[in-house]
Amino acid sequence: AAGCSIICKCPEETPASPIGLVRCFHDAGVPAGVLNLVYGVPAEISEYLIPHPTIRKVSFTGSIPVGKKLAALAGEHMKRVTMELGGHAPVLVFDDVEAEDVAKTMSFMKYRNAGQVCISPTRFFVHEKVYDRFVGKFADLAKSLKVGDGLDPTSKMGPLANPRRVNAIESFVLDAQEKGAKAATGGKRIGNQGNFFEPTVLTDVPESARIMNEEPFGPVAVMLRFKDTDEVLARANKLQFGLASYAFTKSAKTAAKVADTLDHGMVTINHLGLALPETPFGGVKESGYGHEGGVEGLQVYMVAKFVSHLG
Repeated sequence: AAGCSIICKCPEETPASPIGLVRCFHDAGVPAGVLNLVYGVPAEISEYLIPHPTIRKVSFTGSIPVGKKLAALAGEHMKRVTMELGGHAPVLVFDDVEAEDVAKTMSFMKYRNAGQVCISPTRFFVHEKVYDRFVGKFADLAKSLKVGDGLDPTSKMGPLANPRRVNAIESFVLDAQEKGAKAATGGKRIGNQGNFFEPTVLTDVPESARIMNEEPFGPVAVMLRFKDTDEVLARANKLQFGLASYAFTKSAKTAAKVADTLDHGMVTINHLGLALPETPFGGVKESGYGHEGGVEGLQVYMVAKFVSHLG
């Protein structure tokens, strides 16, 4: 441990879960005053805490626009920051894999927490030779998911965080459909109560669609064909997001090229082991900088001091 006391600014729309987490730490023996919670208007809290001389380090997880504002505020006061911001994770599915098996793996990852995860896969680049098999299986799995109350053990996907997210996802889908996209499954909000949206799979999505260029942060998977490795790597790197990326191939040569070329802070090949406590977690480009986890995540909370003593 780095030995730093922490002030945690809790999300205003989910205030209870941080309390439960902090209670776990207190029950484990963390002394009072070491891990602290604050609630309130986000801008007011940030504008008070970040410039305060007691604060030496700022870590933020959230959207790119808010991250830029907080990084600028921290820069005015020479505070070190870790920025874990938005993503638009590409998935590369090559033609030498079992497409249906990959669809099972990635559908679970896509609809986890209703897609409200910064590393959620969103842009699925599938080789044309296995495209139909992959999309067919993925859409069937999405259609079979039971959407409902997160406290219901039979539910496989819960609600979105708030009505704004439902409106945003609906807007993304309608925009894509107006520009020629088709819904292989889903595409609509569910009922008039709660913030529920169908697990959605879109095909034939043009590059001009908003969902191709903005982080959806919801239960929508975009399916895209590719033929050539160089072409798909260029398309995967096109955006200013650079958090997570995924690839599936049996070729060691292809895997090495993918690992070298993808401009993302995290690349996983043939598995989902991306967020591990012993490994660095973080992005590049507009997805932020700095790391959580691993030795790298610890070092950002420490200061190197050189001492020379001639006795």
